[in-house]
Order: sequence, then C-alpha cells, then structure tokens
Amino acid sequence: MPDKNSVATHYTHGGLLGAIADGLEKLGKTPDSVLVDDLGPVDEFHIGGRVATESFLDQVALGPDDHVLDVGCGLGGASRFAAQRYNCRVSGVDLTQEFVDAGTALCSWVGLADRVTLQQGDATATSFAEDAFDKAYMLHVGMNIPDKAALARELFRVLRPGATLGIYDVMRVGGDDLSFPVPWATNPEDSAVGSPAEYKQALEAAGFVITAERNRREFAVEFFAKLKAAASKADGPPALGLHILMGATAPVKVRNMIENIAENRIAPVELIATKAG
Repeated sequence: MPDKNSVATHYTHGGLLGAIADGLEKLGKTPDSVLVDDLGPVDEFHIGGRVATESFLDQVALGPDDHVLDVGCGLGGASRFAAQRYNCRVSGVDLTQEFVDAGTALCSWVGLADRVTLQQGDATATSFAEDAFDKAYMLHVGMNIPDKAALARELFRVLRPGATLGIYDVMRVGGDDLSFPVPWATNPEDSAVGSPAEYKQALEAAGFVITAERNRREFAVEFFAKLKAAASKADGPPALGLHILMGATAPVKVRNMIENIAENRIAPVELIATKAG
C-alpha cells in the first residue's frame, strides 16, 4: 500500500510551474493574461477534465456563502473553477508540496488568491478546525489513500452538520488485476483503489448518509475515445495537457487506464453524502 512519501514522490515533477508557463507561452498567454479556462487542460487531473468537474460539482450544490474543502487539490484546478463558477471560498489540501506551490502561483496569476488557499497536508489528518467547512469534495484522490475509514472520519470532523460531501474517484468494480503503470501509481504496491462498497462502508461508519451514486464508466469510455481521435489528428502533444504532469510515461499510463476501464476492472464513480445533523 502507498505511504505519504511515495505518493508525493510519484507526483513531484521538479519544474512544474516552468513547464506550465512554457505551455502558456506557446498558446500566446502569459501569467498576466491567463484565464482559469486556459489552465483546464493541465490542472484538471481526472477523467473527463473540466466537463466532469462541472457535472460533479453541480451535485455538491456549491454556493456563494460556502467555505469549501478541496481534498487532494493537486494544482488547484477544481478549486479555481469552483471559486469562479460558484463564487465560493475554497481551501485545498494536498500531499505534494510542488503541486501546492505551483497551484498557489496559478491562483495568483488568475486573480483568485483572495478566494482560494492551498496548503500541503495529509487528507486523513488535516490542520483544519472541527466543523470548519460547509461543503467538501475530492476528485481522483482515494486511489492514493489506503485508510478510507480514517479519511471518512477526518472529513466528518471538519464538515459542519448537514454539510454535503462529493467524491469522484476511480473505484474497483471488477476482480481482475489492474495493468500498471496508471496515472496515480507506477506499480500495484503504490495503488489503493477501493470499491464503491468500501467507500460507502467507511462513510456510513463515520456518520455520513449516502444520497447518490453514479458509475461514470460509459462517460469515461467516450472521453478517452475523443482523446484518441484528437491525438490521431495532431502532430504531437498539446501545449498544455496532462502529459506535463505524467511525464514521459504518460502514453502507457493512459493506455493502461483505458484498458482497465474497458475490461471493467475499474470505473470512475461519483458518491454524494451528507453529514448527519
């Protein structure tokens, strides 16, 4: 099972902000002119990108008076989108310091530093106060967290009574072994993919009530088919894209992800839950 150091090491790039700036320059953008939507191709590190984010966060029902927790925020792409789209205040936490540092710079570039704050930390043991948040969400995070029960208990602790929690994670839906590497892990020892039943058991044991569940496998298949079609027409990778985060192994990671989903071993699944009052 993955530990905190191996997870942070897996995602650390070494020159991430510079690589993003280089990609923006190819698009004719600078830190002074870049918009939230320009960053979407590189900072929405989950299946479906911005389209999936919007569909998912609409179900969490974010509002302008909400203080929202982004669990495993990465570069803060969903945090910035949420702050702009729903006019809410967002705090993000992520294990990887480079993601937090680069994401903080990106928030400044797009003028959202006053509404989005990112910090390094462990999602199962945050520094946030009890009952601090009105809503919380996580996108493709639990695959790196072995202790789903500890995660659920911590989320329950920091959410106010009646608060909504949304989870959009890659989950195990079949029994066959996964092909590696994948975007979140190089080998099986670094992967902590859980089933929907495991998530629900952990959430309910912590005190949450599950209100909705949606398997997004068909959406994922369509998403990857569109990516493949676009790539076949292009001369090379786009100026900005998830290949920047995944590095030289991006093609094999994506190929294995597609295979694992096609073989119905895993699927992206949404869960919506409420903290009992």
